[in-house]
Amino acid sequence: MTVRMHMPAAVARAGTISALTLATVGATVTLPPGADASPVSATAVRIAASKKGAPYQYGARGPHRFDCSGLTQYAFKRAGRSLPRTTAAQYNRTRHIRAAARKAGDLVFFHGGQGVYHVGIYAGHSRIWHAPRTGTVVRLEKIWTGAVSYGRVG
Repeated sequence: MTVRMHMPAAVARAGTISALTLATVGATVTLPPGADASPVSATAVRIAASKKGAPYQYGARGPHRFDCSGLTQYAFKRAGRSLPRTTAAQYNRTRHIRAAARKAGDLVFFHGGQGVYHVGIYAGHSRIWHAPRTGTVVRLEKIWTGAVSYGRVG
């Protein structure tokens, strides 16, 4: 999905900036092919992106600190959808989809020996917005493992 808007010259000279910044100043935002998101999911991605740099804190649900499921819950709540608090509960609440069907705004669940242990919001190009762990901040990062599944928020 491409949203066309006028891009101010100052933004064009700024180089690489976030999609949220582009949308805020009225520029073109292009999602990757096949990554068209619903309005709710696209809003959730923008909200998660707006929290870039917020510190990780176990159990935190925002608006200034987050853990992984706190970030996804916060972003979707502000986008108009309710999600449960924990990663496992979010996994159980979403409609599971194949990797080939994933779109921006879908949830990405990470699996290990103890089950689902981490969640992020798919941003396209095999990247997620997430709050990784203690000592880190909310950030955009490439998916680092194949032990993931995808869920669509209804």
